[in-house]
Amino acid sequence: MLYRFGKAFYFLSLFGFIFFLLYFYSAMAESVGYSMDDNGLVINKISKETFFYSMIGIFVILNGLVLLPPKLLETKTHRGLHRIFPIGDSYRDYFLGWFYSFGGILNISLSVMVLYTHAINNQQEIAASKFNFFFYLIPSLSIIWVIGLFIIMGGKFKQIQQKSI
Repeated sequence: MLYRFGKAFYFLSLFGFIFFLLYFYSAMAESVGYSMDDNGLVINKISKETFFYSMIGIFVILNGLVLLPPKLLETKTHRGLHRIFPIGDSYRDYFLGWFYSFGGILNISLSVMVLYTHAINNQQEIAASKFNFFFYLIPSLSIIWVIGLFIIMGGKFKQIQQKSI
């Protein structure tokens, strides 16, 4: 059941990222600034298309890497994963839920990157300094999620060790 919430969170974050990217792509100028100096002036720019396609590329690569293990487990393609996490095992649900929710966290962080880039280029609407909270939140969530994976894997290894004794 937990992995269904993770999957729902993942798909909501996926649609959110696509919406933000397309919406802000249509609102961007032909050249997009992606960094500022201390005075708030844009110092580095790339073309609008380069920004859009690089964000799509990063999105596809990250989501492909994060969704590969759960898809291999769900489709029973990888025998080793299926042997470690058989159907009905509680850790299977935790494992799948972790990967889908981590994919959601990555999609949210990509959405924040798009929002921040939009804020840099449209400072009269959104001040870029309002994103300081997210620069601490996203790495913190990522670290918490990675620690969670180690806890899940540690619990599963203990379960396997107890069964073999």
